[in-house]
Amino acid sequence: MTITALPPLGDFPLGDFPLGDFVHPAVFYASDEEYLHLLVPFVVEGLEQGHPVAASVPARQLRLLRDALGAAADDVLLLDMEVEGRNPGRIIPAVLRRFADSHPGTHVRIIGEPIWAGRTDVEYPACAQHEALINLAFAGRDVTIACPYDTAALDEQVVTDALATHPEVWETGGRRGSDRYAPDAVVSRYNQPFDIAPDAVALQVTTSAGIREARRFATGHADRLGLSGTRSADLALITTELVANSFRHAGGSCLLSIWRDGTHLVCTAQDSGHLADPLAGRRPAALDQDGGRGLLLINQLADLVRVHTTPDGTTTHVFLRIAS
Repeated sequence: MTITALPPLGDFPLGDFPLGDFVHPAVFYASDEEYLHLLVPFVVEGLEQGHPVAASVPARQLRLLRDALGAAADDVLLLDMEVEGRNPGRIIPAVLRRFADSHPGTHVRIIGEPIWAGRTDVEYPACAQHEALINLAFAGRDVTIACPYDTAALDEQVVTDALATHPEVWETGGRRGSDRYAPDAVVSRYNQPFDIAPDAVALQVTTSAGIREARRFATGHADRLGLSGTRSADLALITTELVANSFRHAGGSCLLSIWRDGTHLVCTAQDSGHLADPLAGRRPAALDQDGGRGLLLINQLADLVRVHTTPDGTTTHVFLRIAS
């Protein structure tokens, strides 16, 4: 397949990088033309070489890719990142790993665009940490994950962070390594607290037998705060896992707090444990795995998860969107 409508912005053959290693470039673009010029050949070459290809990008960019690819789009898994990745914590297990793991023994190509201009300041720390943790999650894997960044629409700090979370940069002027690559520093920098609202209601759970009480506490306040139906049931599951994790891993009590923050209900769990594994809740659970599914389930159900952990304790903030 040949794409003929793209402007001649340069010729950057994809064979410049070994496909036997994990490749994780930030793809900088400033227009629709640059977006397609940089990414359509990546997709087409992958298909021609027999590589499975997926693209999980915001809805507008998804339409651009689908239209530019034409019939070839039928051979690409196309996903709306605004749906699949509204919680950045679910992207690695439910989008990237799910696709890559379903194609063992061959190189896999993925376009993943988790950061766009509509992301909020509350969401962004989790987005930046996600981009940094991709490198740890896929180390040694035969996968290329290209992450587009709209440099015309995103803040300068976002672009700066992209240089720290990606070892390579692809742009219309060519390809280069990033001399600012420091993903661990990004994970640390965005390990930020999130203030609990003064009007939050709280419950101290001191024994594992209090999990049932915690569920009643959460669902009882959910209706008052505007969360109802299946999302109230999701909150009950989330609360159960938050409290159970505190007793399983922190060995002490758990302080639950619930309040409304604009369009979201926020449920927060505080305990004295330290979350040492940055990929906790981001690894798909093996069938024979004993435990380790609590944070994974929370990430699947929540619209956003923010974690702040120190040697003295961990606070997990779970956001559930309230329907208008």
